[in-house]
Amino acid sequence: MDVPAVLRRMFDEVVNQGRLEVADELFAEDYVDHGPMGDLTGRDTFKQLVAQWRDAVPDVHCEIGTVIRQGELCAWLVRTTGTHTGTGLGFPATGKRFETVSANVGRLRDGKAVEHWSEQGLFPMLAQIGVLPMPVPAAG
Repeated sequence: MDVPAVLRRMFDEVVNQGRLEVADELFAEDYVDHGPMGDLTGRDTFKQLVAQWRDAVPDVHCEIGTVIRQGELCAWLVRTTGTHTGTGLGFPATGKRFETVSANVGRLRDGKAVEHWSEQGLFPMLAQIGVLPMPVPAAG
């Protein structure tokens, strides 16, 4: 299995292009996402999350970086950019752009994602679009 190619399809086709039907090929039916909104169970729940995200950030673009694989587990970096112009995340659009990098760990079996762990760059994104205050670095 070419793990980087599978990951690229997940992000390019499902997230970036919004082709949610492709998730049926790439994610197990009982897929679990352990993320900042808690444990989301099921491929259909994941597809709903992607639709919400794309509603809030229609120009979302994710790019996969460094991929490491050990058996069923793999780790990768995702650089995400976009402009928050919709209300899909449950708060008013800010019109602000953001750029984040997040570390991800996933488990793939038989060419399909079965589990994923990540904070998904949510905190930096919320700070950059002004929903949360930007943290102040410690004085040195």
